[in-house]
Amino acid sequence: MKDVIIACVGKPSAGKSSFLNAVTDATAKVGNYPFTTIKPNNGIAYFPIECPCNRFGKSNLCAPRYGRCIDGKRFVPIQILDVAGLVPGASEGQGLGNQFLDDLRHANALIHVVDVSGTTDASGKETVGYDPIGDIEWLRGEIHSWIYGNLNKKWGQIVRRHIAIKASTAETLHNQFSGYGATLLLVQRSLDRSGIKESMDTWEKETIHKMVDAFLDERFPTIIALNKIDLPDSDKNISKIMRKYDQNKIVLSSALAETFLRKLHKQKFIQYEEGTDNVLTKEDLPDSDLKPLDEKLQGRIEKVQDLVLYRYGSTGVQDVILKAVEVLGLIPAFPVKSLTTFANANGKGVFRDCVLLWPGTTVLEFADIVHPEIAKHYLGAETIGNRKIGEDDEITRENNIICFKTSQATHSSASATTSAPSNQAKR
Repeated sequence: MKDVIIACVGKPSAGKSSFLNAVTDATAKVGNYPFTTIKPNNGIAYFPIECPCNRFGKSNLCAPRYGRCIDGKRFVPIQILDVAGLVPGASEGQGLGNQFLDDLRHANALIHVVDVSGTTDASGKETVGYDPIGDIEWLRGEIHSWIYGNLNKKWGQIVRRHIAIKASTAETLHNQFSGYGATLLLVQRSLDRSGIKESMDTWEKETIHKMVDAFLDERFPTIIALNKIDLPDSDKNISKIMRKYDQNKIVLSSALAETFLRKLHKQKFIQYEEGTDNVLTKEDLPDSDLKPLDEKLQGRIEKVQDLVLYRYGSTGVQDVILKAVEVLGLIPAFPVKSLTTFANANGKGVFRDCVLLWPGTTVLEFADIVHPEIAKHYLGAETIGNRKIGEDDEITRENNIICFKTSQATHSSASATTSAPSNQAKR
């Protein structure tokens, strides 16, 4: 069991810092606890889901332990890791290359912030007409070279041991890939994805490269955030990138626009709904406590609306986080004390806890995540409609509201007890 972590990467001046500023707030309160970063490069972002409180007419009673719920839209916290040191030759130790690649081990998915305007070159220096496709291929190339290099330099020894102990291919590869945070199950999925059937002792370099590619797809799923969409030449580059790469893993974004709008919202100049093009001013809400805008500020807001919000529907920043969660297949689950009131043991509000789970997580595993004592004294579990579910049943979006039954009343609380705003998961 471990926390879900999304790593944010990008070359200098691609807008990675602006993106992180837009999605995280180191001074924000998470539930009743002030959040401060554990490390300087860690933060918390929030992504929206439909909260079950709305489905059951309990939105006025919803009180998330972490995050917030507004009219049935629940903002769930997830950890973001700022990975620095992305420069040419990172896999060879250039710049902060070793630190950069080591940080990736902790991530479950990557967000690659790319300057789609083509106004910064490979090293982040100002230029004109740079092809951002080079940045997309460069990141994958650096990670591929890092893993392939570690594998290839001791391949002979790996194969000899593989033959000597008569291990399966997945077991042998797991011994090599476990250092990157890979489980045996993930390695087996990577092997299946590669389509490689030959015995390991016959693998050529081309086959090893193929295996590494498949492993990268499974271990480091990547969302490409095409940033700076409001700048000239962005449209041309966006079209080219969309034709070449999987559009389901690409999101158009303007991190600076999001940062600007959130700042004005916080300062009470506007009312801004994240993830939408909805921006209201004092003119729109004359009876509100919003501050009036001067001509200069009004002009800046209109420019953001014309170049970003009205063209694309939002700044795209929230969509990037949503897409990263989606590609991981994470399932939100809600432990409750009562399937009638949906409260937890202390009765303070409904749907207090939301836990993110990997696909395939069983009911008993979920019980252990919520609290080890629940798993220890586990008798059974029920979901909506008082329908009983087995301990080996997998959690899905259809049975993700669960009341656990235990042999000891003092341990029957289904209230999560983690002290940090992190979401436990199994992969």
